[in-house]
Amino acid sequence: MKALITGASSGLGRDMARLLSEKGYDIIAVARRKDRLSELKNELKTNVETVVADVTDIKQCEMLAEYAKDVDVLINNAGFGVFGDFSSTGLSDELRMLDTNVRAVHILTKLFVKEFEKKNSGYILNVSSLASFFPGPLFSSYYASKSYVLRLTQAVAEEQRRKKSNVKLSVLCPGPVHTEFSEVAKVSFGTGTEKAGKTVILPSRDVAEYAIKKMFKGKQVIIPGAVMKIAAFLRHILSDKLLAKSAYTIQSKKCITK
Repeated sequence: MKALITGASSGLGRDMARLLSEKGYDIIAVARRKDRLSELKNELKTNVETVVADVTDIKQCEMLAEYAKDVDVLINNAGFGVFGDFSSTGLSDELRMLDTNVRAVHILTKLFVKEFEKKNSGYILNVSSLASFFPGPLFSSYYASKSYVLRLTQAVAEEQRRKKSNVKLSVLCPGPVHTEFSEVAKVSFGTGTEKAGKTVILPSRDVAEYAIKKMFKGKQVIIPGAVMKIAAFLRHILSDKLLAKSAYTIQSKKCITK
C-alpha cells in the first residue's frame, strides 16, 4: 500500500503522512522544502520517498503521476491563501496561489483518476476548506479557489459513481486548523476565534485523522467539527448577500501579521 501526499512538509499533509504510515502505507512525500521532507522521512517507520517538486509546474505534475503510478491514495494537500482587499492584493501572489490551489489539484486529480480507473481502485482526497461554501470578501481569491476544488471533486466523484467505479473521491472542508496557513497568508486567526474556544481552531492531527477515516469510508464531503458542520448548514438558510456581509465582518477582525 502506498500514498502520495502533496504539501507533506507541514500541517495537515505531514500529519496525514504520519497517520497513513501508522496504518502501514509507504509514503511518497511531495513538497518544496527538502529539509522538512528529510525530517519526515527520518520520523516515519514505513518506506518514505521524498520528492522535491513545485506542483504549479505541469511538467512536474506529469512526472509525479508517471513516477507514482502504483499508489493507492492521492492526497492533494498543497495550498495557501492571500489575505486582503481584492484591489490591493498582489496579482502575482494570487496567480501563484491559483496555480497551487486550483491548477495543480486539477492536473493531479485528472492524471490519477485515469490511472486509478485502469485498475478500478484508488482513493483521492482533495483538501478544500469550509471557505468553499461561502463568498469570502478580504479572502476572495482563496475562497473562490477552494470552491473550485469542492465542485470539481463532487462532479468527478459522481462520474465515477455512474461508471460503477471503485475509484473514490473525497473533499476535506475544514474550518481554521492549527497549521502554518496563517503565517503564509500573513493573518492571525486569534482575534475573535479564541473566545469561541478550542473547538473552533482544531488541532491538525485531529483533522487529519478524521479526514482519513472518512475518506476510507467513502465519505464525499468531509467537514470536521460540530461547529463547522453548523456553519456549513447556514448556507442553506441565509442569502449569499448576507453570507458575504457576515464573512466580511469575520475577516476584518483578523490581525494582519508583520
